[in-house]
Amino acid sequence: MISSTYDFIVIGCGLAGAVISREIAERSNKKVLIIEKRNHIGGNTYDFFDEEGILVHKYGPHIFHTNNKRVFDYLSRFTKWLDYDHEVVANVYGNLMPVPFNLNSLYVAFEKEEAKKLEEKLIKKYGLNSKLTIAQLREQTDIDLIKLSEYVYKNIFLYYTQKQWDITPLEIDPSVIARVPILISNDNRYFQDLYQGMPLEGYTKLFESLLDHPNIDVQLNVDAKKLFNIRENKIMFKDNDFNGKVIFTGAIDEFFSCKFGRLPYRTLDFLFETHDLEWFQTKGTVNYTVSEKYTRITEFKHLTGQKNKMKTTTVKEFPKAYTGADGETPYYAILNDENYLLYDKYKKLTEGLNNFYLLGRLAEYKYYNMDAIVLKALILADNII
Repeated sequence: MISSTYDFIVIGCGLAGAVISREIAERSNKKVLIIEKRNHIGGNTYDFFDEEGILVHKYGPHIFHTNNKRVFDYLSRFTKWLDYDHEVVANVYGNLMPVPFNLNSLYVAFEKEEAKKLEEKLIKKYGLNSKLTIAQLREQTDIDLIKLSEYVYKNIFLYYTQKQWDITPLEIDPSVIARVPILISNDNRYFQDLYQGMPLEGYTKLFESLLDHPNIDVQLNVDAKKLFNIRENKIMFKDNDFNGKVIFTGAIDEFFSCKFGRLPYRTLDFLFETHDLEWFQTKGTVNYTVSEKYTRITEFKHLTGQKNKMKTTTVKEFPKAYTGADGETPYYAILNDENYLLYDKYKKLTEGLNNFYLLGRLAEYKYYNMDAIVLKALILADNII
């Protein structure tokens, strides 16, 4: 029986599930079973070679970056890294300018003399290599800086956010607007983290190495909800008591059959396109901030360093509401007070269990960057072990 064979059952084989499984298997010498609903490991970071031999990310681009040395050192056990600094440009009426908006962007958005004047004012006011927000700019009485803040808000942030979240300008939370950054520097990198790059052989290879341990077994194409449930504060696995520990990284509302209603998410439709040329665009990602129904186009060869003079593959992203339909993936939790209350109802169903742990963006109804979820998994492993 599985209940007597395994000490831990981990639901989900994304970063959260894979990292904590390796930690428990290696540091505690415990047997771990990973149950994954999909037909592959790696969660949303899963990558594969398409028909033209281009390495692509099935669920949209994932670029690793972190300031946490523990996270970087940990993952470095399982992969070598390709040095890669991600750069993103916004297509504003055909003009490509770096985002986050920086001093180089000024000279694309404005005439040279006006851009020079804005640059001098920004440096004098905030200092070179500093970072500020539109909200901070709007606090100024200087008419030029106010004009700049309005330009960034309308041309970089507003329509893009409306597409991403399907909301009107009036519905955009002020706290979100306040986070829109402006960099007083000539650094065109999208991330300024100390450690950044791409797994040299891809994310799937990283996961294969991460899961390569004699105490870890993985079962794909298995829906955990059909195998076990919670009954009278006991975990039942195949209608038998399971006395080990369960680490759940899946969608908590779907595990409980959405009995209180579905937790709202935004999802994405992806359109992968192969082009008969070496390069389709100049940077890894181009955001379409004032036009088009899609939000961005990513060209994978920029990210992976792959060489191919004849072919290149891109992906367009079309945001929409998540309905739970087959083939849809919940990507972005819609975080507001109403949805937090709904999540708490599901969380309470697990609180009487001493051997049931919630880990990850779907289980916790939060958005995590990759490095944050690796750290969360490492800390939970520390506590369990």
